[in-house]
Amino acid sequence: MKILVINAGSSSLKYQLFDMENGDVLAKGNCERIGSGGTITHKRPGKENYYAEVDLPSHDDALVLVLDLLVSEEYGVIGSIDEIDAVGHRIAHGGEKYKQSTPIDDDVIAYLETIVPINPLHGPPAIKGMKACRRLMPKTPQVGVFDTSFYSNMEDFRTIYPIPYEYYTDYKIRRYGFHGTSHRYVSAKAAEVLGKPIEELKIITCHLGNGSSITAVNGGVAIDTSMGFTPQEGVPMGTRSGSIDPTVIPYIMKLKNFTPEQIEDLLNRESGLLGVSGVSNDNRNVAKAAAEGNYRAGLAIKILVNSIKKLIGSYVAELNGIDALVFTAGIGENDSSLRSNVCAGMDFFGIKIDEDANSNAPSGKNVNISAKDALVQTLVIPTDEEYMIALDTAKFC
Repeated sequence: MKILVINAGSSSLKYQLFDMENGDVLAKGNCERIGSGGTITHKRPGKENYYAEVDLPSHDDALVLVLDLLVSEEYGVIGSIDEIDAVGHRIAHGGEKYKQSTPIDDDVIAYLETIVPINPLHGPPAIKGMKACRRLMPKTPQVGVFDTSFYSNMEDFRTIYPIPYEYYTDYKIRRYGFHGTSHRYVSAKAAEVLGKPIEELKIITCHLGNGSSITAVNGGVAIDTSMGFTPQEGVPMGTRSGSIDPTVIPYIMKLKNFTPEQIEDLLNRESGLLGVSGVSNDNRNVAKAAAEGNYRAGLAIKILVNSIKKLIGSYVAELNGIDALVFTAGIGENDSSLRSNVCAGMDFFGIKIDEDANSNAPSGKNVNISAKDALVQTLVIPTDEEYMIALDTAKFC
């Protein structure tokens, strides 16, 4: 069985083709600058990458190019598009309706179009990707895998904001949570690494990258998460502020005479590591500057570490204990210094790491970095959202 996974952005279309018999990635790539020129990078294991500047006016054009490459004599990996058994789509937001992965039909797309106002960044491109695939592969099953679905069982006292209740009933303003596919994958993988049923484990998963979120998982079920109505809530990120005193927003708007669009841009694109450090939104560059004595860069790192520690502590309380702490995504998998700083001073919770194991953790591998006498197992697990999407999609074939 072969599953094509599509992740459509506003001007991009990422893809991976999986052979589900063994979990191998046959090909993957990314179409970028859709609508303003176009480039494609196409990769196959053990073979030279293909890169080209191309004309990509729309997502339809990008998908046509991807399908042509997958079957081409020179760069292809399959003989015919008919070999693709299904297409799985990463969809950030399923609203309140879609609480599990779902076959895509007209009704699904119609509903997703109704929630674009609460999902303006990720909704429209995902819909474009789904429509393009349905037009070009009309006989191939399409499945939507929703980041929000992992949080669909969170209790209402954890999802409803303390504002007039009518803002939830009338406008669906509530906490939804994001990165759910990643948290679902790494929590299940953590149970596998530890050799224990996930139903018996209390796990805190830290997805730390340019976008970051932390989730408390009890028995395989997410009970709380740091992101909320949008991916803005929670810890500071590359360019997002994360959680701040809400009164700061109208204060800045009055101070600077900002429009709603300008304040949204400030909080989403000019804040976080970039805003505090003044150096970069890339954690690697900020950490390098901090090591060289840049005060603001060091401050940005400390704010991030402290925010993560506070959430871990609060989730230990909610879970009434913890069995495993998991780091994943770009920063979580690759920044040993940040992992060390986050875990420092957590002995009370039973969280202690082996500094040598942490510093020498190989990239791309599942690694246990716990100290021998630690009561909590601290793991580094590479996330694989695309494979999780492929697994969900395969269930409908």
